[in-house]
Amino acid sequence: MHIIAWIRVVAVGLAAAATLAAGQAGRARATRQLVVVFDGLRPDYVTTDLMPRLAAFAQRGVVFRAHHSVFPTVTRVNVASMVTGLYPEAHGLLGNTIYVPAVNPVKGLDTGSRENLEAVAAKEPLLTAPSLGEILQKSGRKLLSVGSGSSGAVFLLNHTVAGGAILHHEFSRPDALAARAAEKLGAPPGHALPNAAQNRRAVDAYLTIGLDEIQPDVTLMWISDPDTTAHTHGIGTGVTRQALSLVDAEFGRVEDTLRAKGLLDRTNIIVVSDHGFSMHGGIYRLGPIVERFARKMPDGTPDLVVAEGAIYFRGSRDREREAALVAALQQNAGVGAIFTRPSGRGLEGEVPGTLSFDAVRWNHPRAGDVLVASNWSGDKNQAGIAGATSDAGAAGHGTSSPYDVHATLMAAGPDFREHSVSDVPTGNVDLTPTLLRLLGIDVPRDMSGRAVTEGFRNGPQPSSIAVTHASETVKSKDGGYTLIAHFSTAAGKRYLDFTEVSR
Repeated sequence: MHIIAWIRVVAVGLAAAATLAAGQAGRARATRQLVVVFDGLRPDYVTTDLMPRLAAFAQRGVVFRAHHSVFPTVTRVNVASMVTGLYPEAHGLLGNTIYVPAVNPVKGLDTGSRENLEAVAAKEPLLTAPSLGEILQKSGRKLLSVGSGSSGAVFLLNHTVAGGAILHHEFSRPDALAARAAEKLGAPPGHALPNAAQNRRAVDAYLTIGLDEIQPDVTLMWISDPDTTAHTHGIGTGVTRQALSLVDAEFGRVEDTLRAKGLLDRTNIIVVSDHGFSMHGGIYRLGPIVERFARKMPDGTPDLVVAEGAIYFRGSRDREREAALVAALQQNAGVGAIFTRPSGRGLEGEVPGTLSFDAVRWNHPRAGDVLVASNWSGDKNQAGIAGATSDAGAAGHGTSSPYDVHATLMAAGPDFREHSVSDVPTGNVDLTPTLLRLLGIDVPRDMSGRAVTEGFRNGPQPSSIAVTHASETVKSKDGGYTLIAHFSTAAGKRYLDFTEVSR
């Protein structure tokens, strides 16, 4: 080839390579990450007749059909795991109600209250691990937390703010955002069932202040329904179905606005739920069972504290009384899985017939002495929806049943597969590692979760990832109570599928 022609070829090639590199770099900078959390969204809610926009979204992207909530399957535990990539054993947020003696030595604290969380943070670290906002800040990125859930849930999504922002109908961070939110969005609406007005305000906050002014690299949007409505009205009822339809329309509004702004093709959208949901139909209550074993402290207060499903011995442990309490729980038909401190005997707990805290990754210094879940069954309600627990009330979650553990995860965008499904196990603990990988940020080695690269457009095929299943069985000394935990493992990560009890 003539030298001049050769130079021209090389020049054209270099120019094309530079243009491609610039384009790829520009795309990387332009790609936004939006996570929409629908509180309590069971995967089987997402149907074309009930939630057509979410169903269409799932069709154009990838659906992870074996997604797991973190146990206990309650909201704030899963918020903390979502934003740290860790289990409760590391982040230390152990329940929707937590026991922190430095704040209140005689009762648990409701983590749905931002004020309670701030009271904990004033005494000791709220989360004992870095959260997503803090990690993003170190790389010059911003996290926006926005939502209609409880003030505690939305606060936990970015509790140190870390250079980003929080927009909630009760408060904003930085504080200066409150005036801007009031100016742009008007007076905050009240709570209702369905919680349509607060859900809509959260979406408006993202689409206006979030997109136009804050311009975050990552947004975590928390939508309170269907959870808040289903707790009162149950599963499959007309009011809960209305709540699902309304939040589906809000999701459609998010997609439509992103499209109108020319941002949809440059935004990865992840839809996830914190937990599943079950009917309630029993009268099980942990407190009255525990009260029989309590003794009075010198100040007259009981030496046992119940914080949701956790039982704490104040002062020194009484192992004999703990074993007697566990035996009473094992004999109660309303009680499901029971967990105690590690014994060194595999995944069996210290008390025979219990599983170790390590089985559910709950063994934190703040952990109680016993952790209990209510019992469950696969019974169906009048709407034909399966999954019931022994708890009182209309409906809820928190157990280790498959109906509470099985949660929703789907994604679509420039970096995700299209028209795909994956049966590889995933969990809420995988959310932060996945977001970091999408942003090109190294995932810390100590994170429990993993990036779900099998859902990435250029990732490994889901079929190439080996999945194994195992179980652990423990029995009480008298053989009257048998507890089995079922696990699945993928890419070296173990997930709790469910537990079952027989008497």
